[in-house]
Amino acid sequence: MAYHVYQSTLALSTSGHGDMHDITSSVSRIVAQSSIQTGIVNIHVIGSTGSVGTIEFEPGLQRDLPELLDRLMPPSRDYGHEQRWSDGNGHSHLQATMLGPSLSIPINNGSPVLGTWQQIFFLECDVRPRERKIVVTLQGEDELT
Repeated sequence: MAYHVYQSTLALSTSGHGDMHDITSSVSRIVAQSSIQTGIVNIHVIGSTGSVGTIEFEPGLQRDLPELLDRLMPPSRDYGHEQRWSDGNGHSHLQATMLGPSLSIPINNGSPVLGTWQQIFFLECDVRPRERKIVVTLQGEDELT
């Protein structure tokens, strides 16, 4: 076995605040293309108002997660970001920061190690539609050569 690093980028178009995407199959496809059998895959959003995580990707939770974040960090003109920039997305930055821009998942037998009801999601926290780039980086050992 040999140690390798492999990197690819996903592109997403979002409709704005609360738009969730299941990116599990895209990440799994990149893992398969890499030939890495055992290692780690890191998924990282470029930008300060998007986030990634894992969840059971179903309609109820697609509604619940953005609603919960809006209750915890609602749109408001009281945020320092709003007072400085007046762009309506102070809460977006805070929500994305709370969830985080990166996620690492083990790879075993050439696949991400996920539970049956565990999918990888991207959540748009910004108030406007965005063209997003998600960098997927793998490190690990490939097949026997």
